[in-house]
Amino acid sequence: MNKSITLAITGASGSPYALRLLEQLVKADYKIFLLISSAAKVVFATEEDLKIPGKPEDASRFFSERFNAKEDQIRVCGKEEWFSPVASGSAAPKQMIVCPCSSGTLSSIAIGACNNLIDRAADVVIKERGQLILMPREMPFSTIHLENMLKLSQMGVTIMPAAPGFYHKPKSIEDLIDFVVARILDHIGVDQKLVERWGYGK
Repeated sequence: MNKSITLAITGASGSPYALRLLEQLVKADYKIFLLISSAAKVVFATEEDLKIPGKPEDASRFFSERFNAKEDQIRVCGKEEWFSPVASGSAAPKQMIVCPCSSGTLSSIAIGACNNLIDRAADVVIKERGQLILMPREMPFSTIHLENMLKLSQMGVTIMPAAPGFYHKPKSIEDLIDFVVARILDHIGVDQKLVERWGYGK
């Protein structure tokens, strides 16, 4: 594993996207620094009936077993684990995805609040001119949300709302999830077989 990435999961609806993305990153042989907010754990329990262990080491084991990851491939970091690699520009991965991204996290990143490790990790990627992708899951967007997204986009952050397409004739919820996850994978340079690209396969 010579590739590393930070994946943050926040309290917006959309935990199936996060699980599918995590699965694909494991398959792509990434070293994954996984950050999960307290609200995200509530969403996991509500949407997926998943109870995420409270201790980071237990959560790391939980996800590693679920996705058959290699030893130490998934490292869950605590929300105030300030000495983790993701908190420093000298050690953090150059790529980070927030999937899904709550409007609160969006706001915190936009103003550089750094109130928790998710905010700080995103701040590091921005200042180090890395690749940050945010997947907001909110409807409708308020003017505040749109202004925050515009501000971040002008900094080079990629805004990818959870907006699945239908031209590939999805047959299931899983197909809709795969559409969004495939677009994220495309943007970080991971070869994916989830959804055919437009114009191919005809």
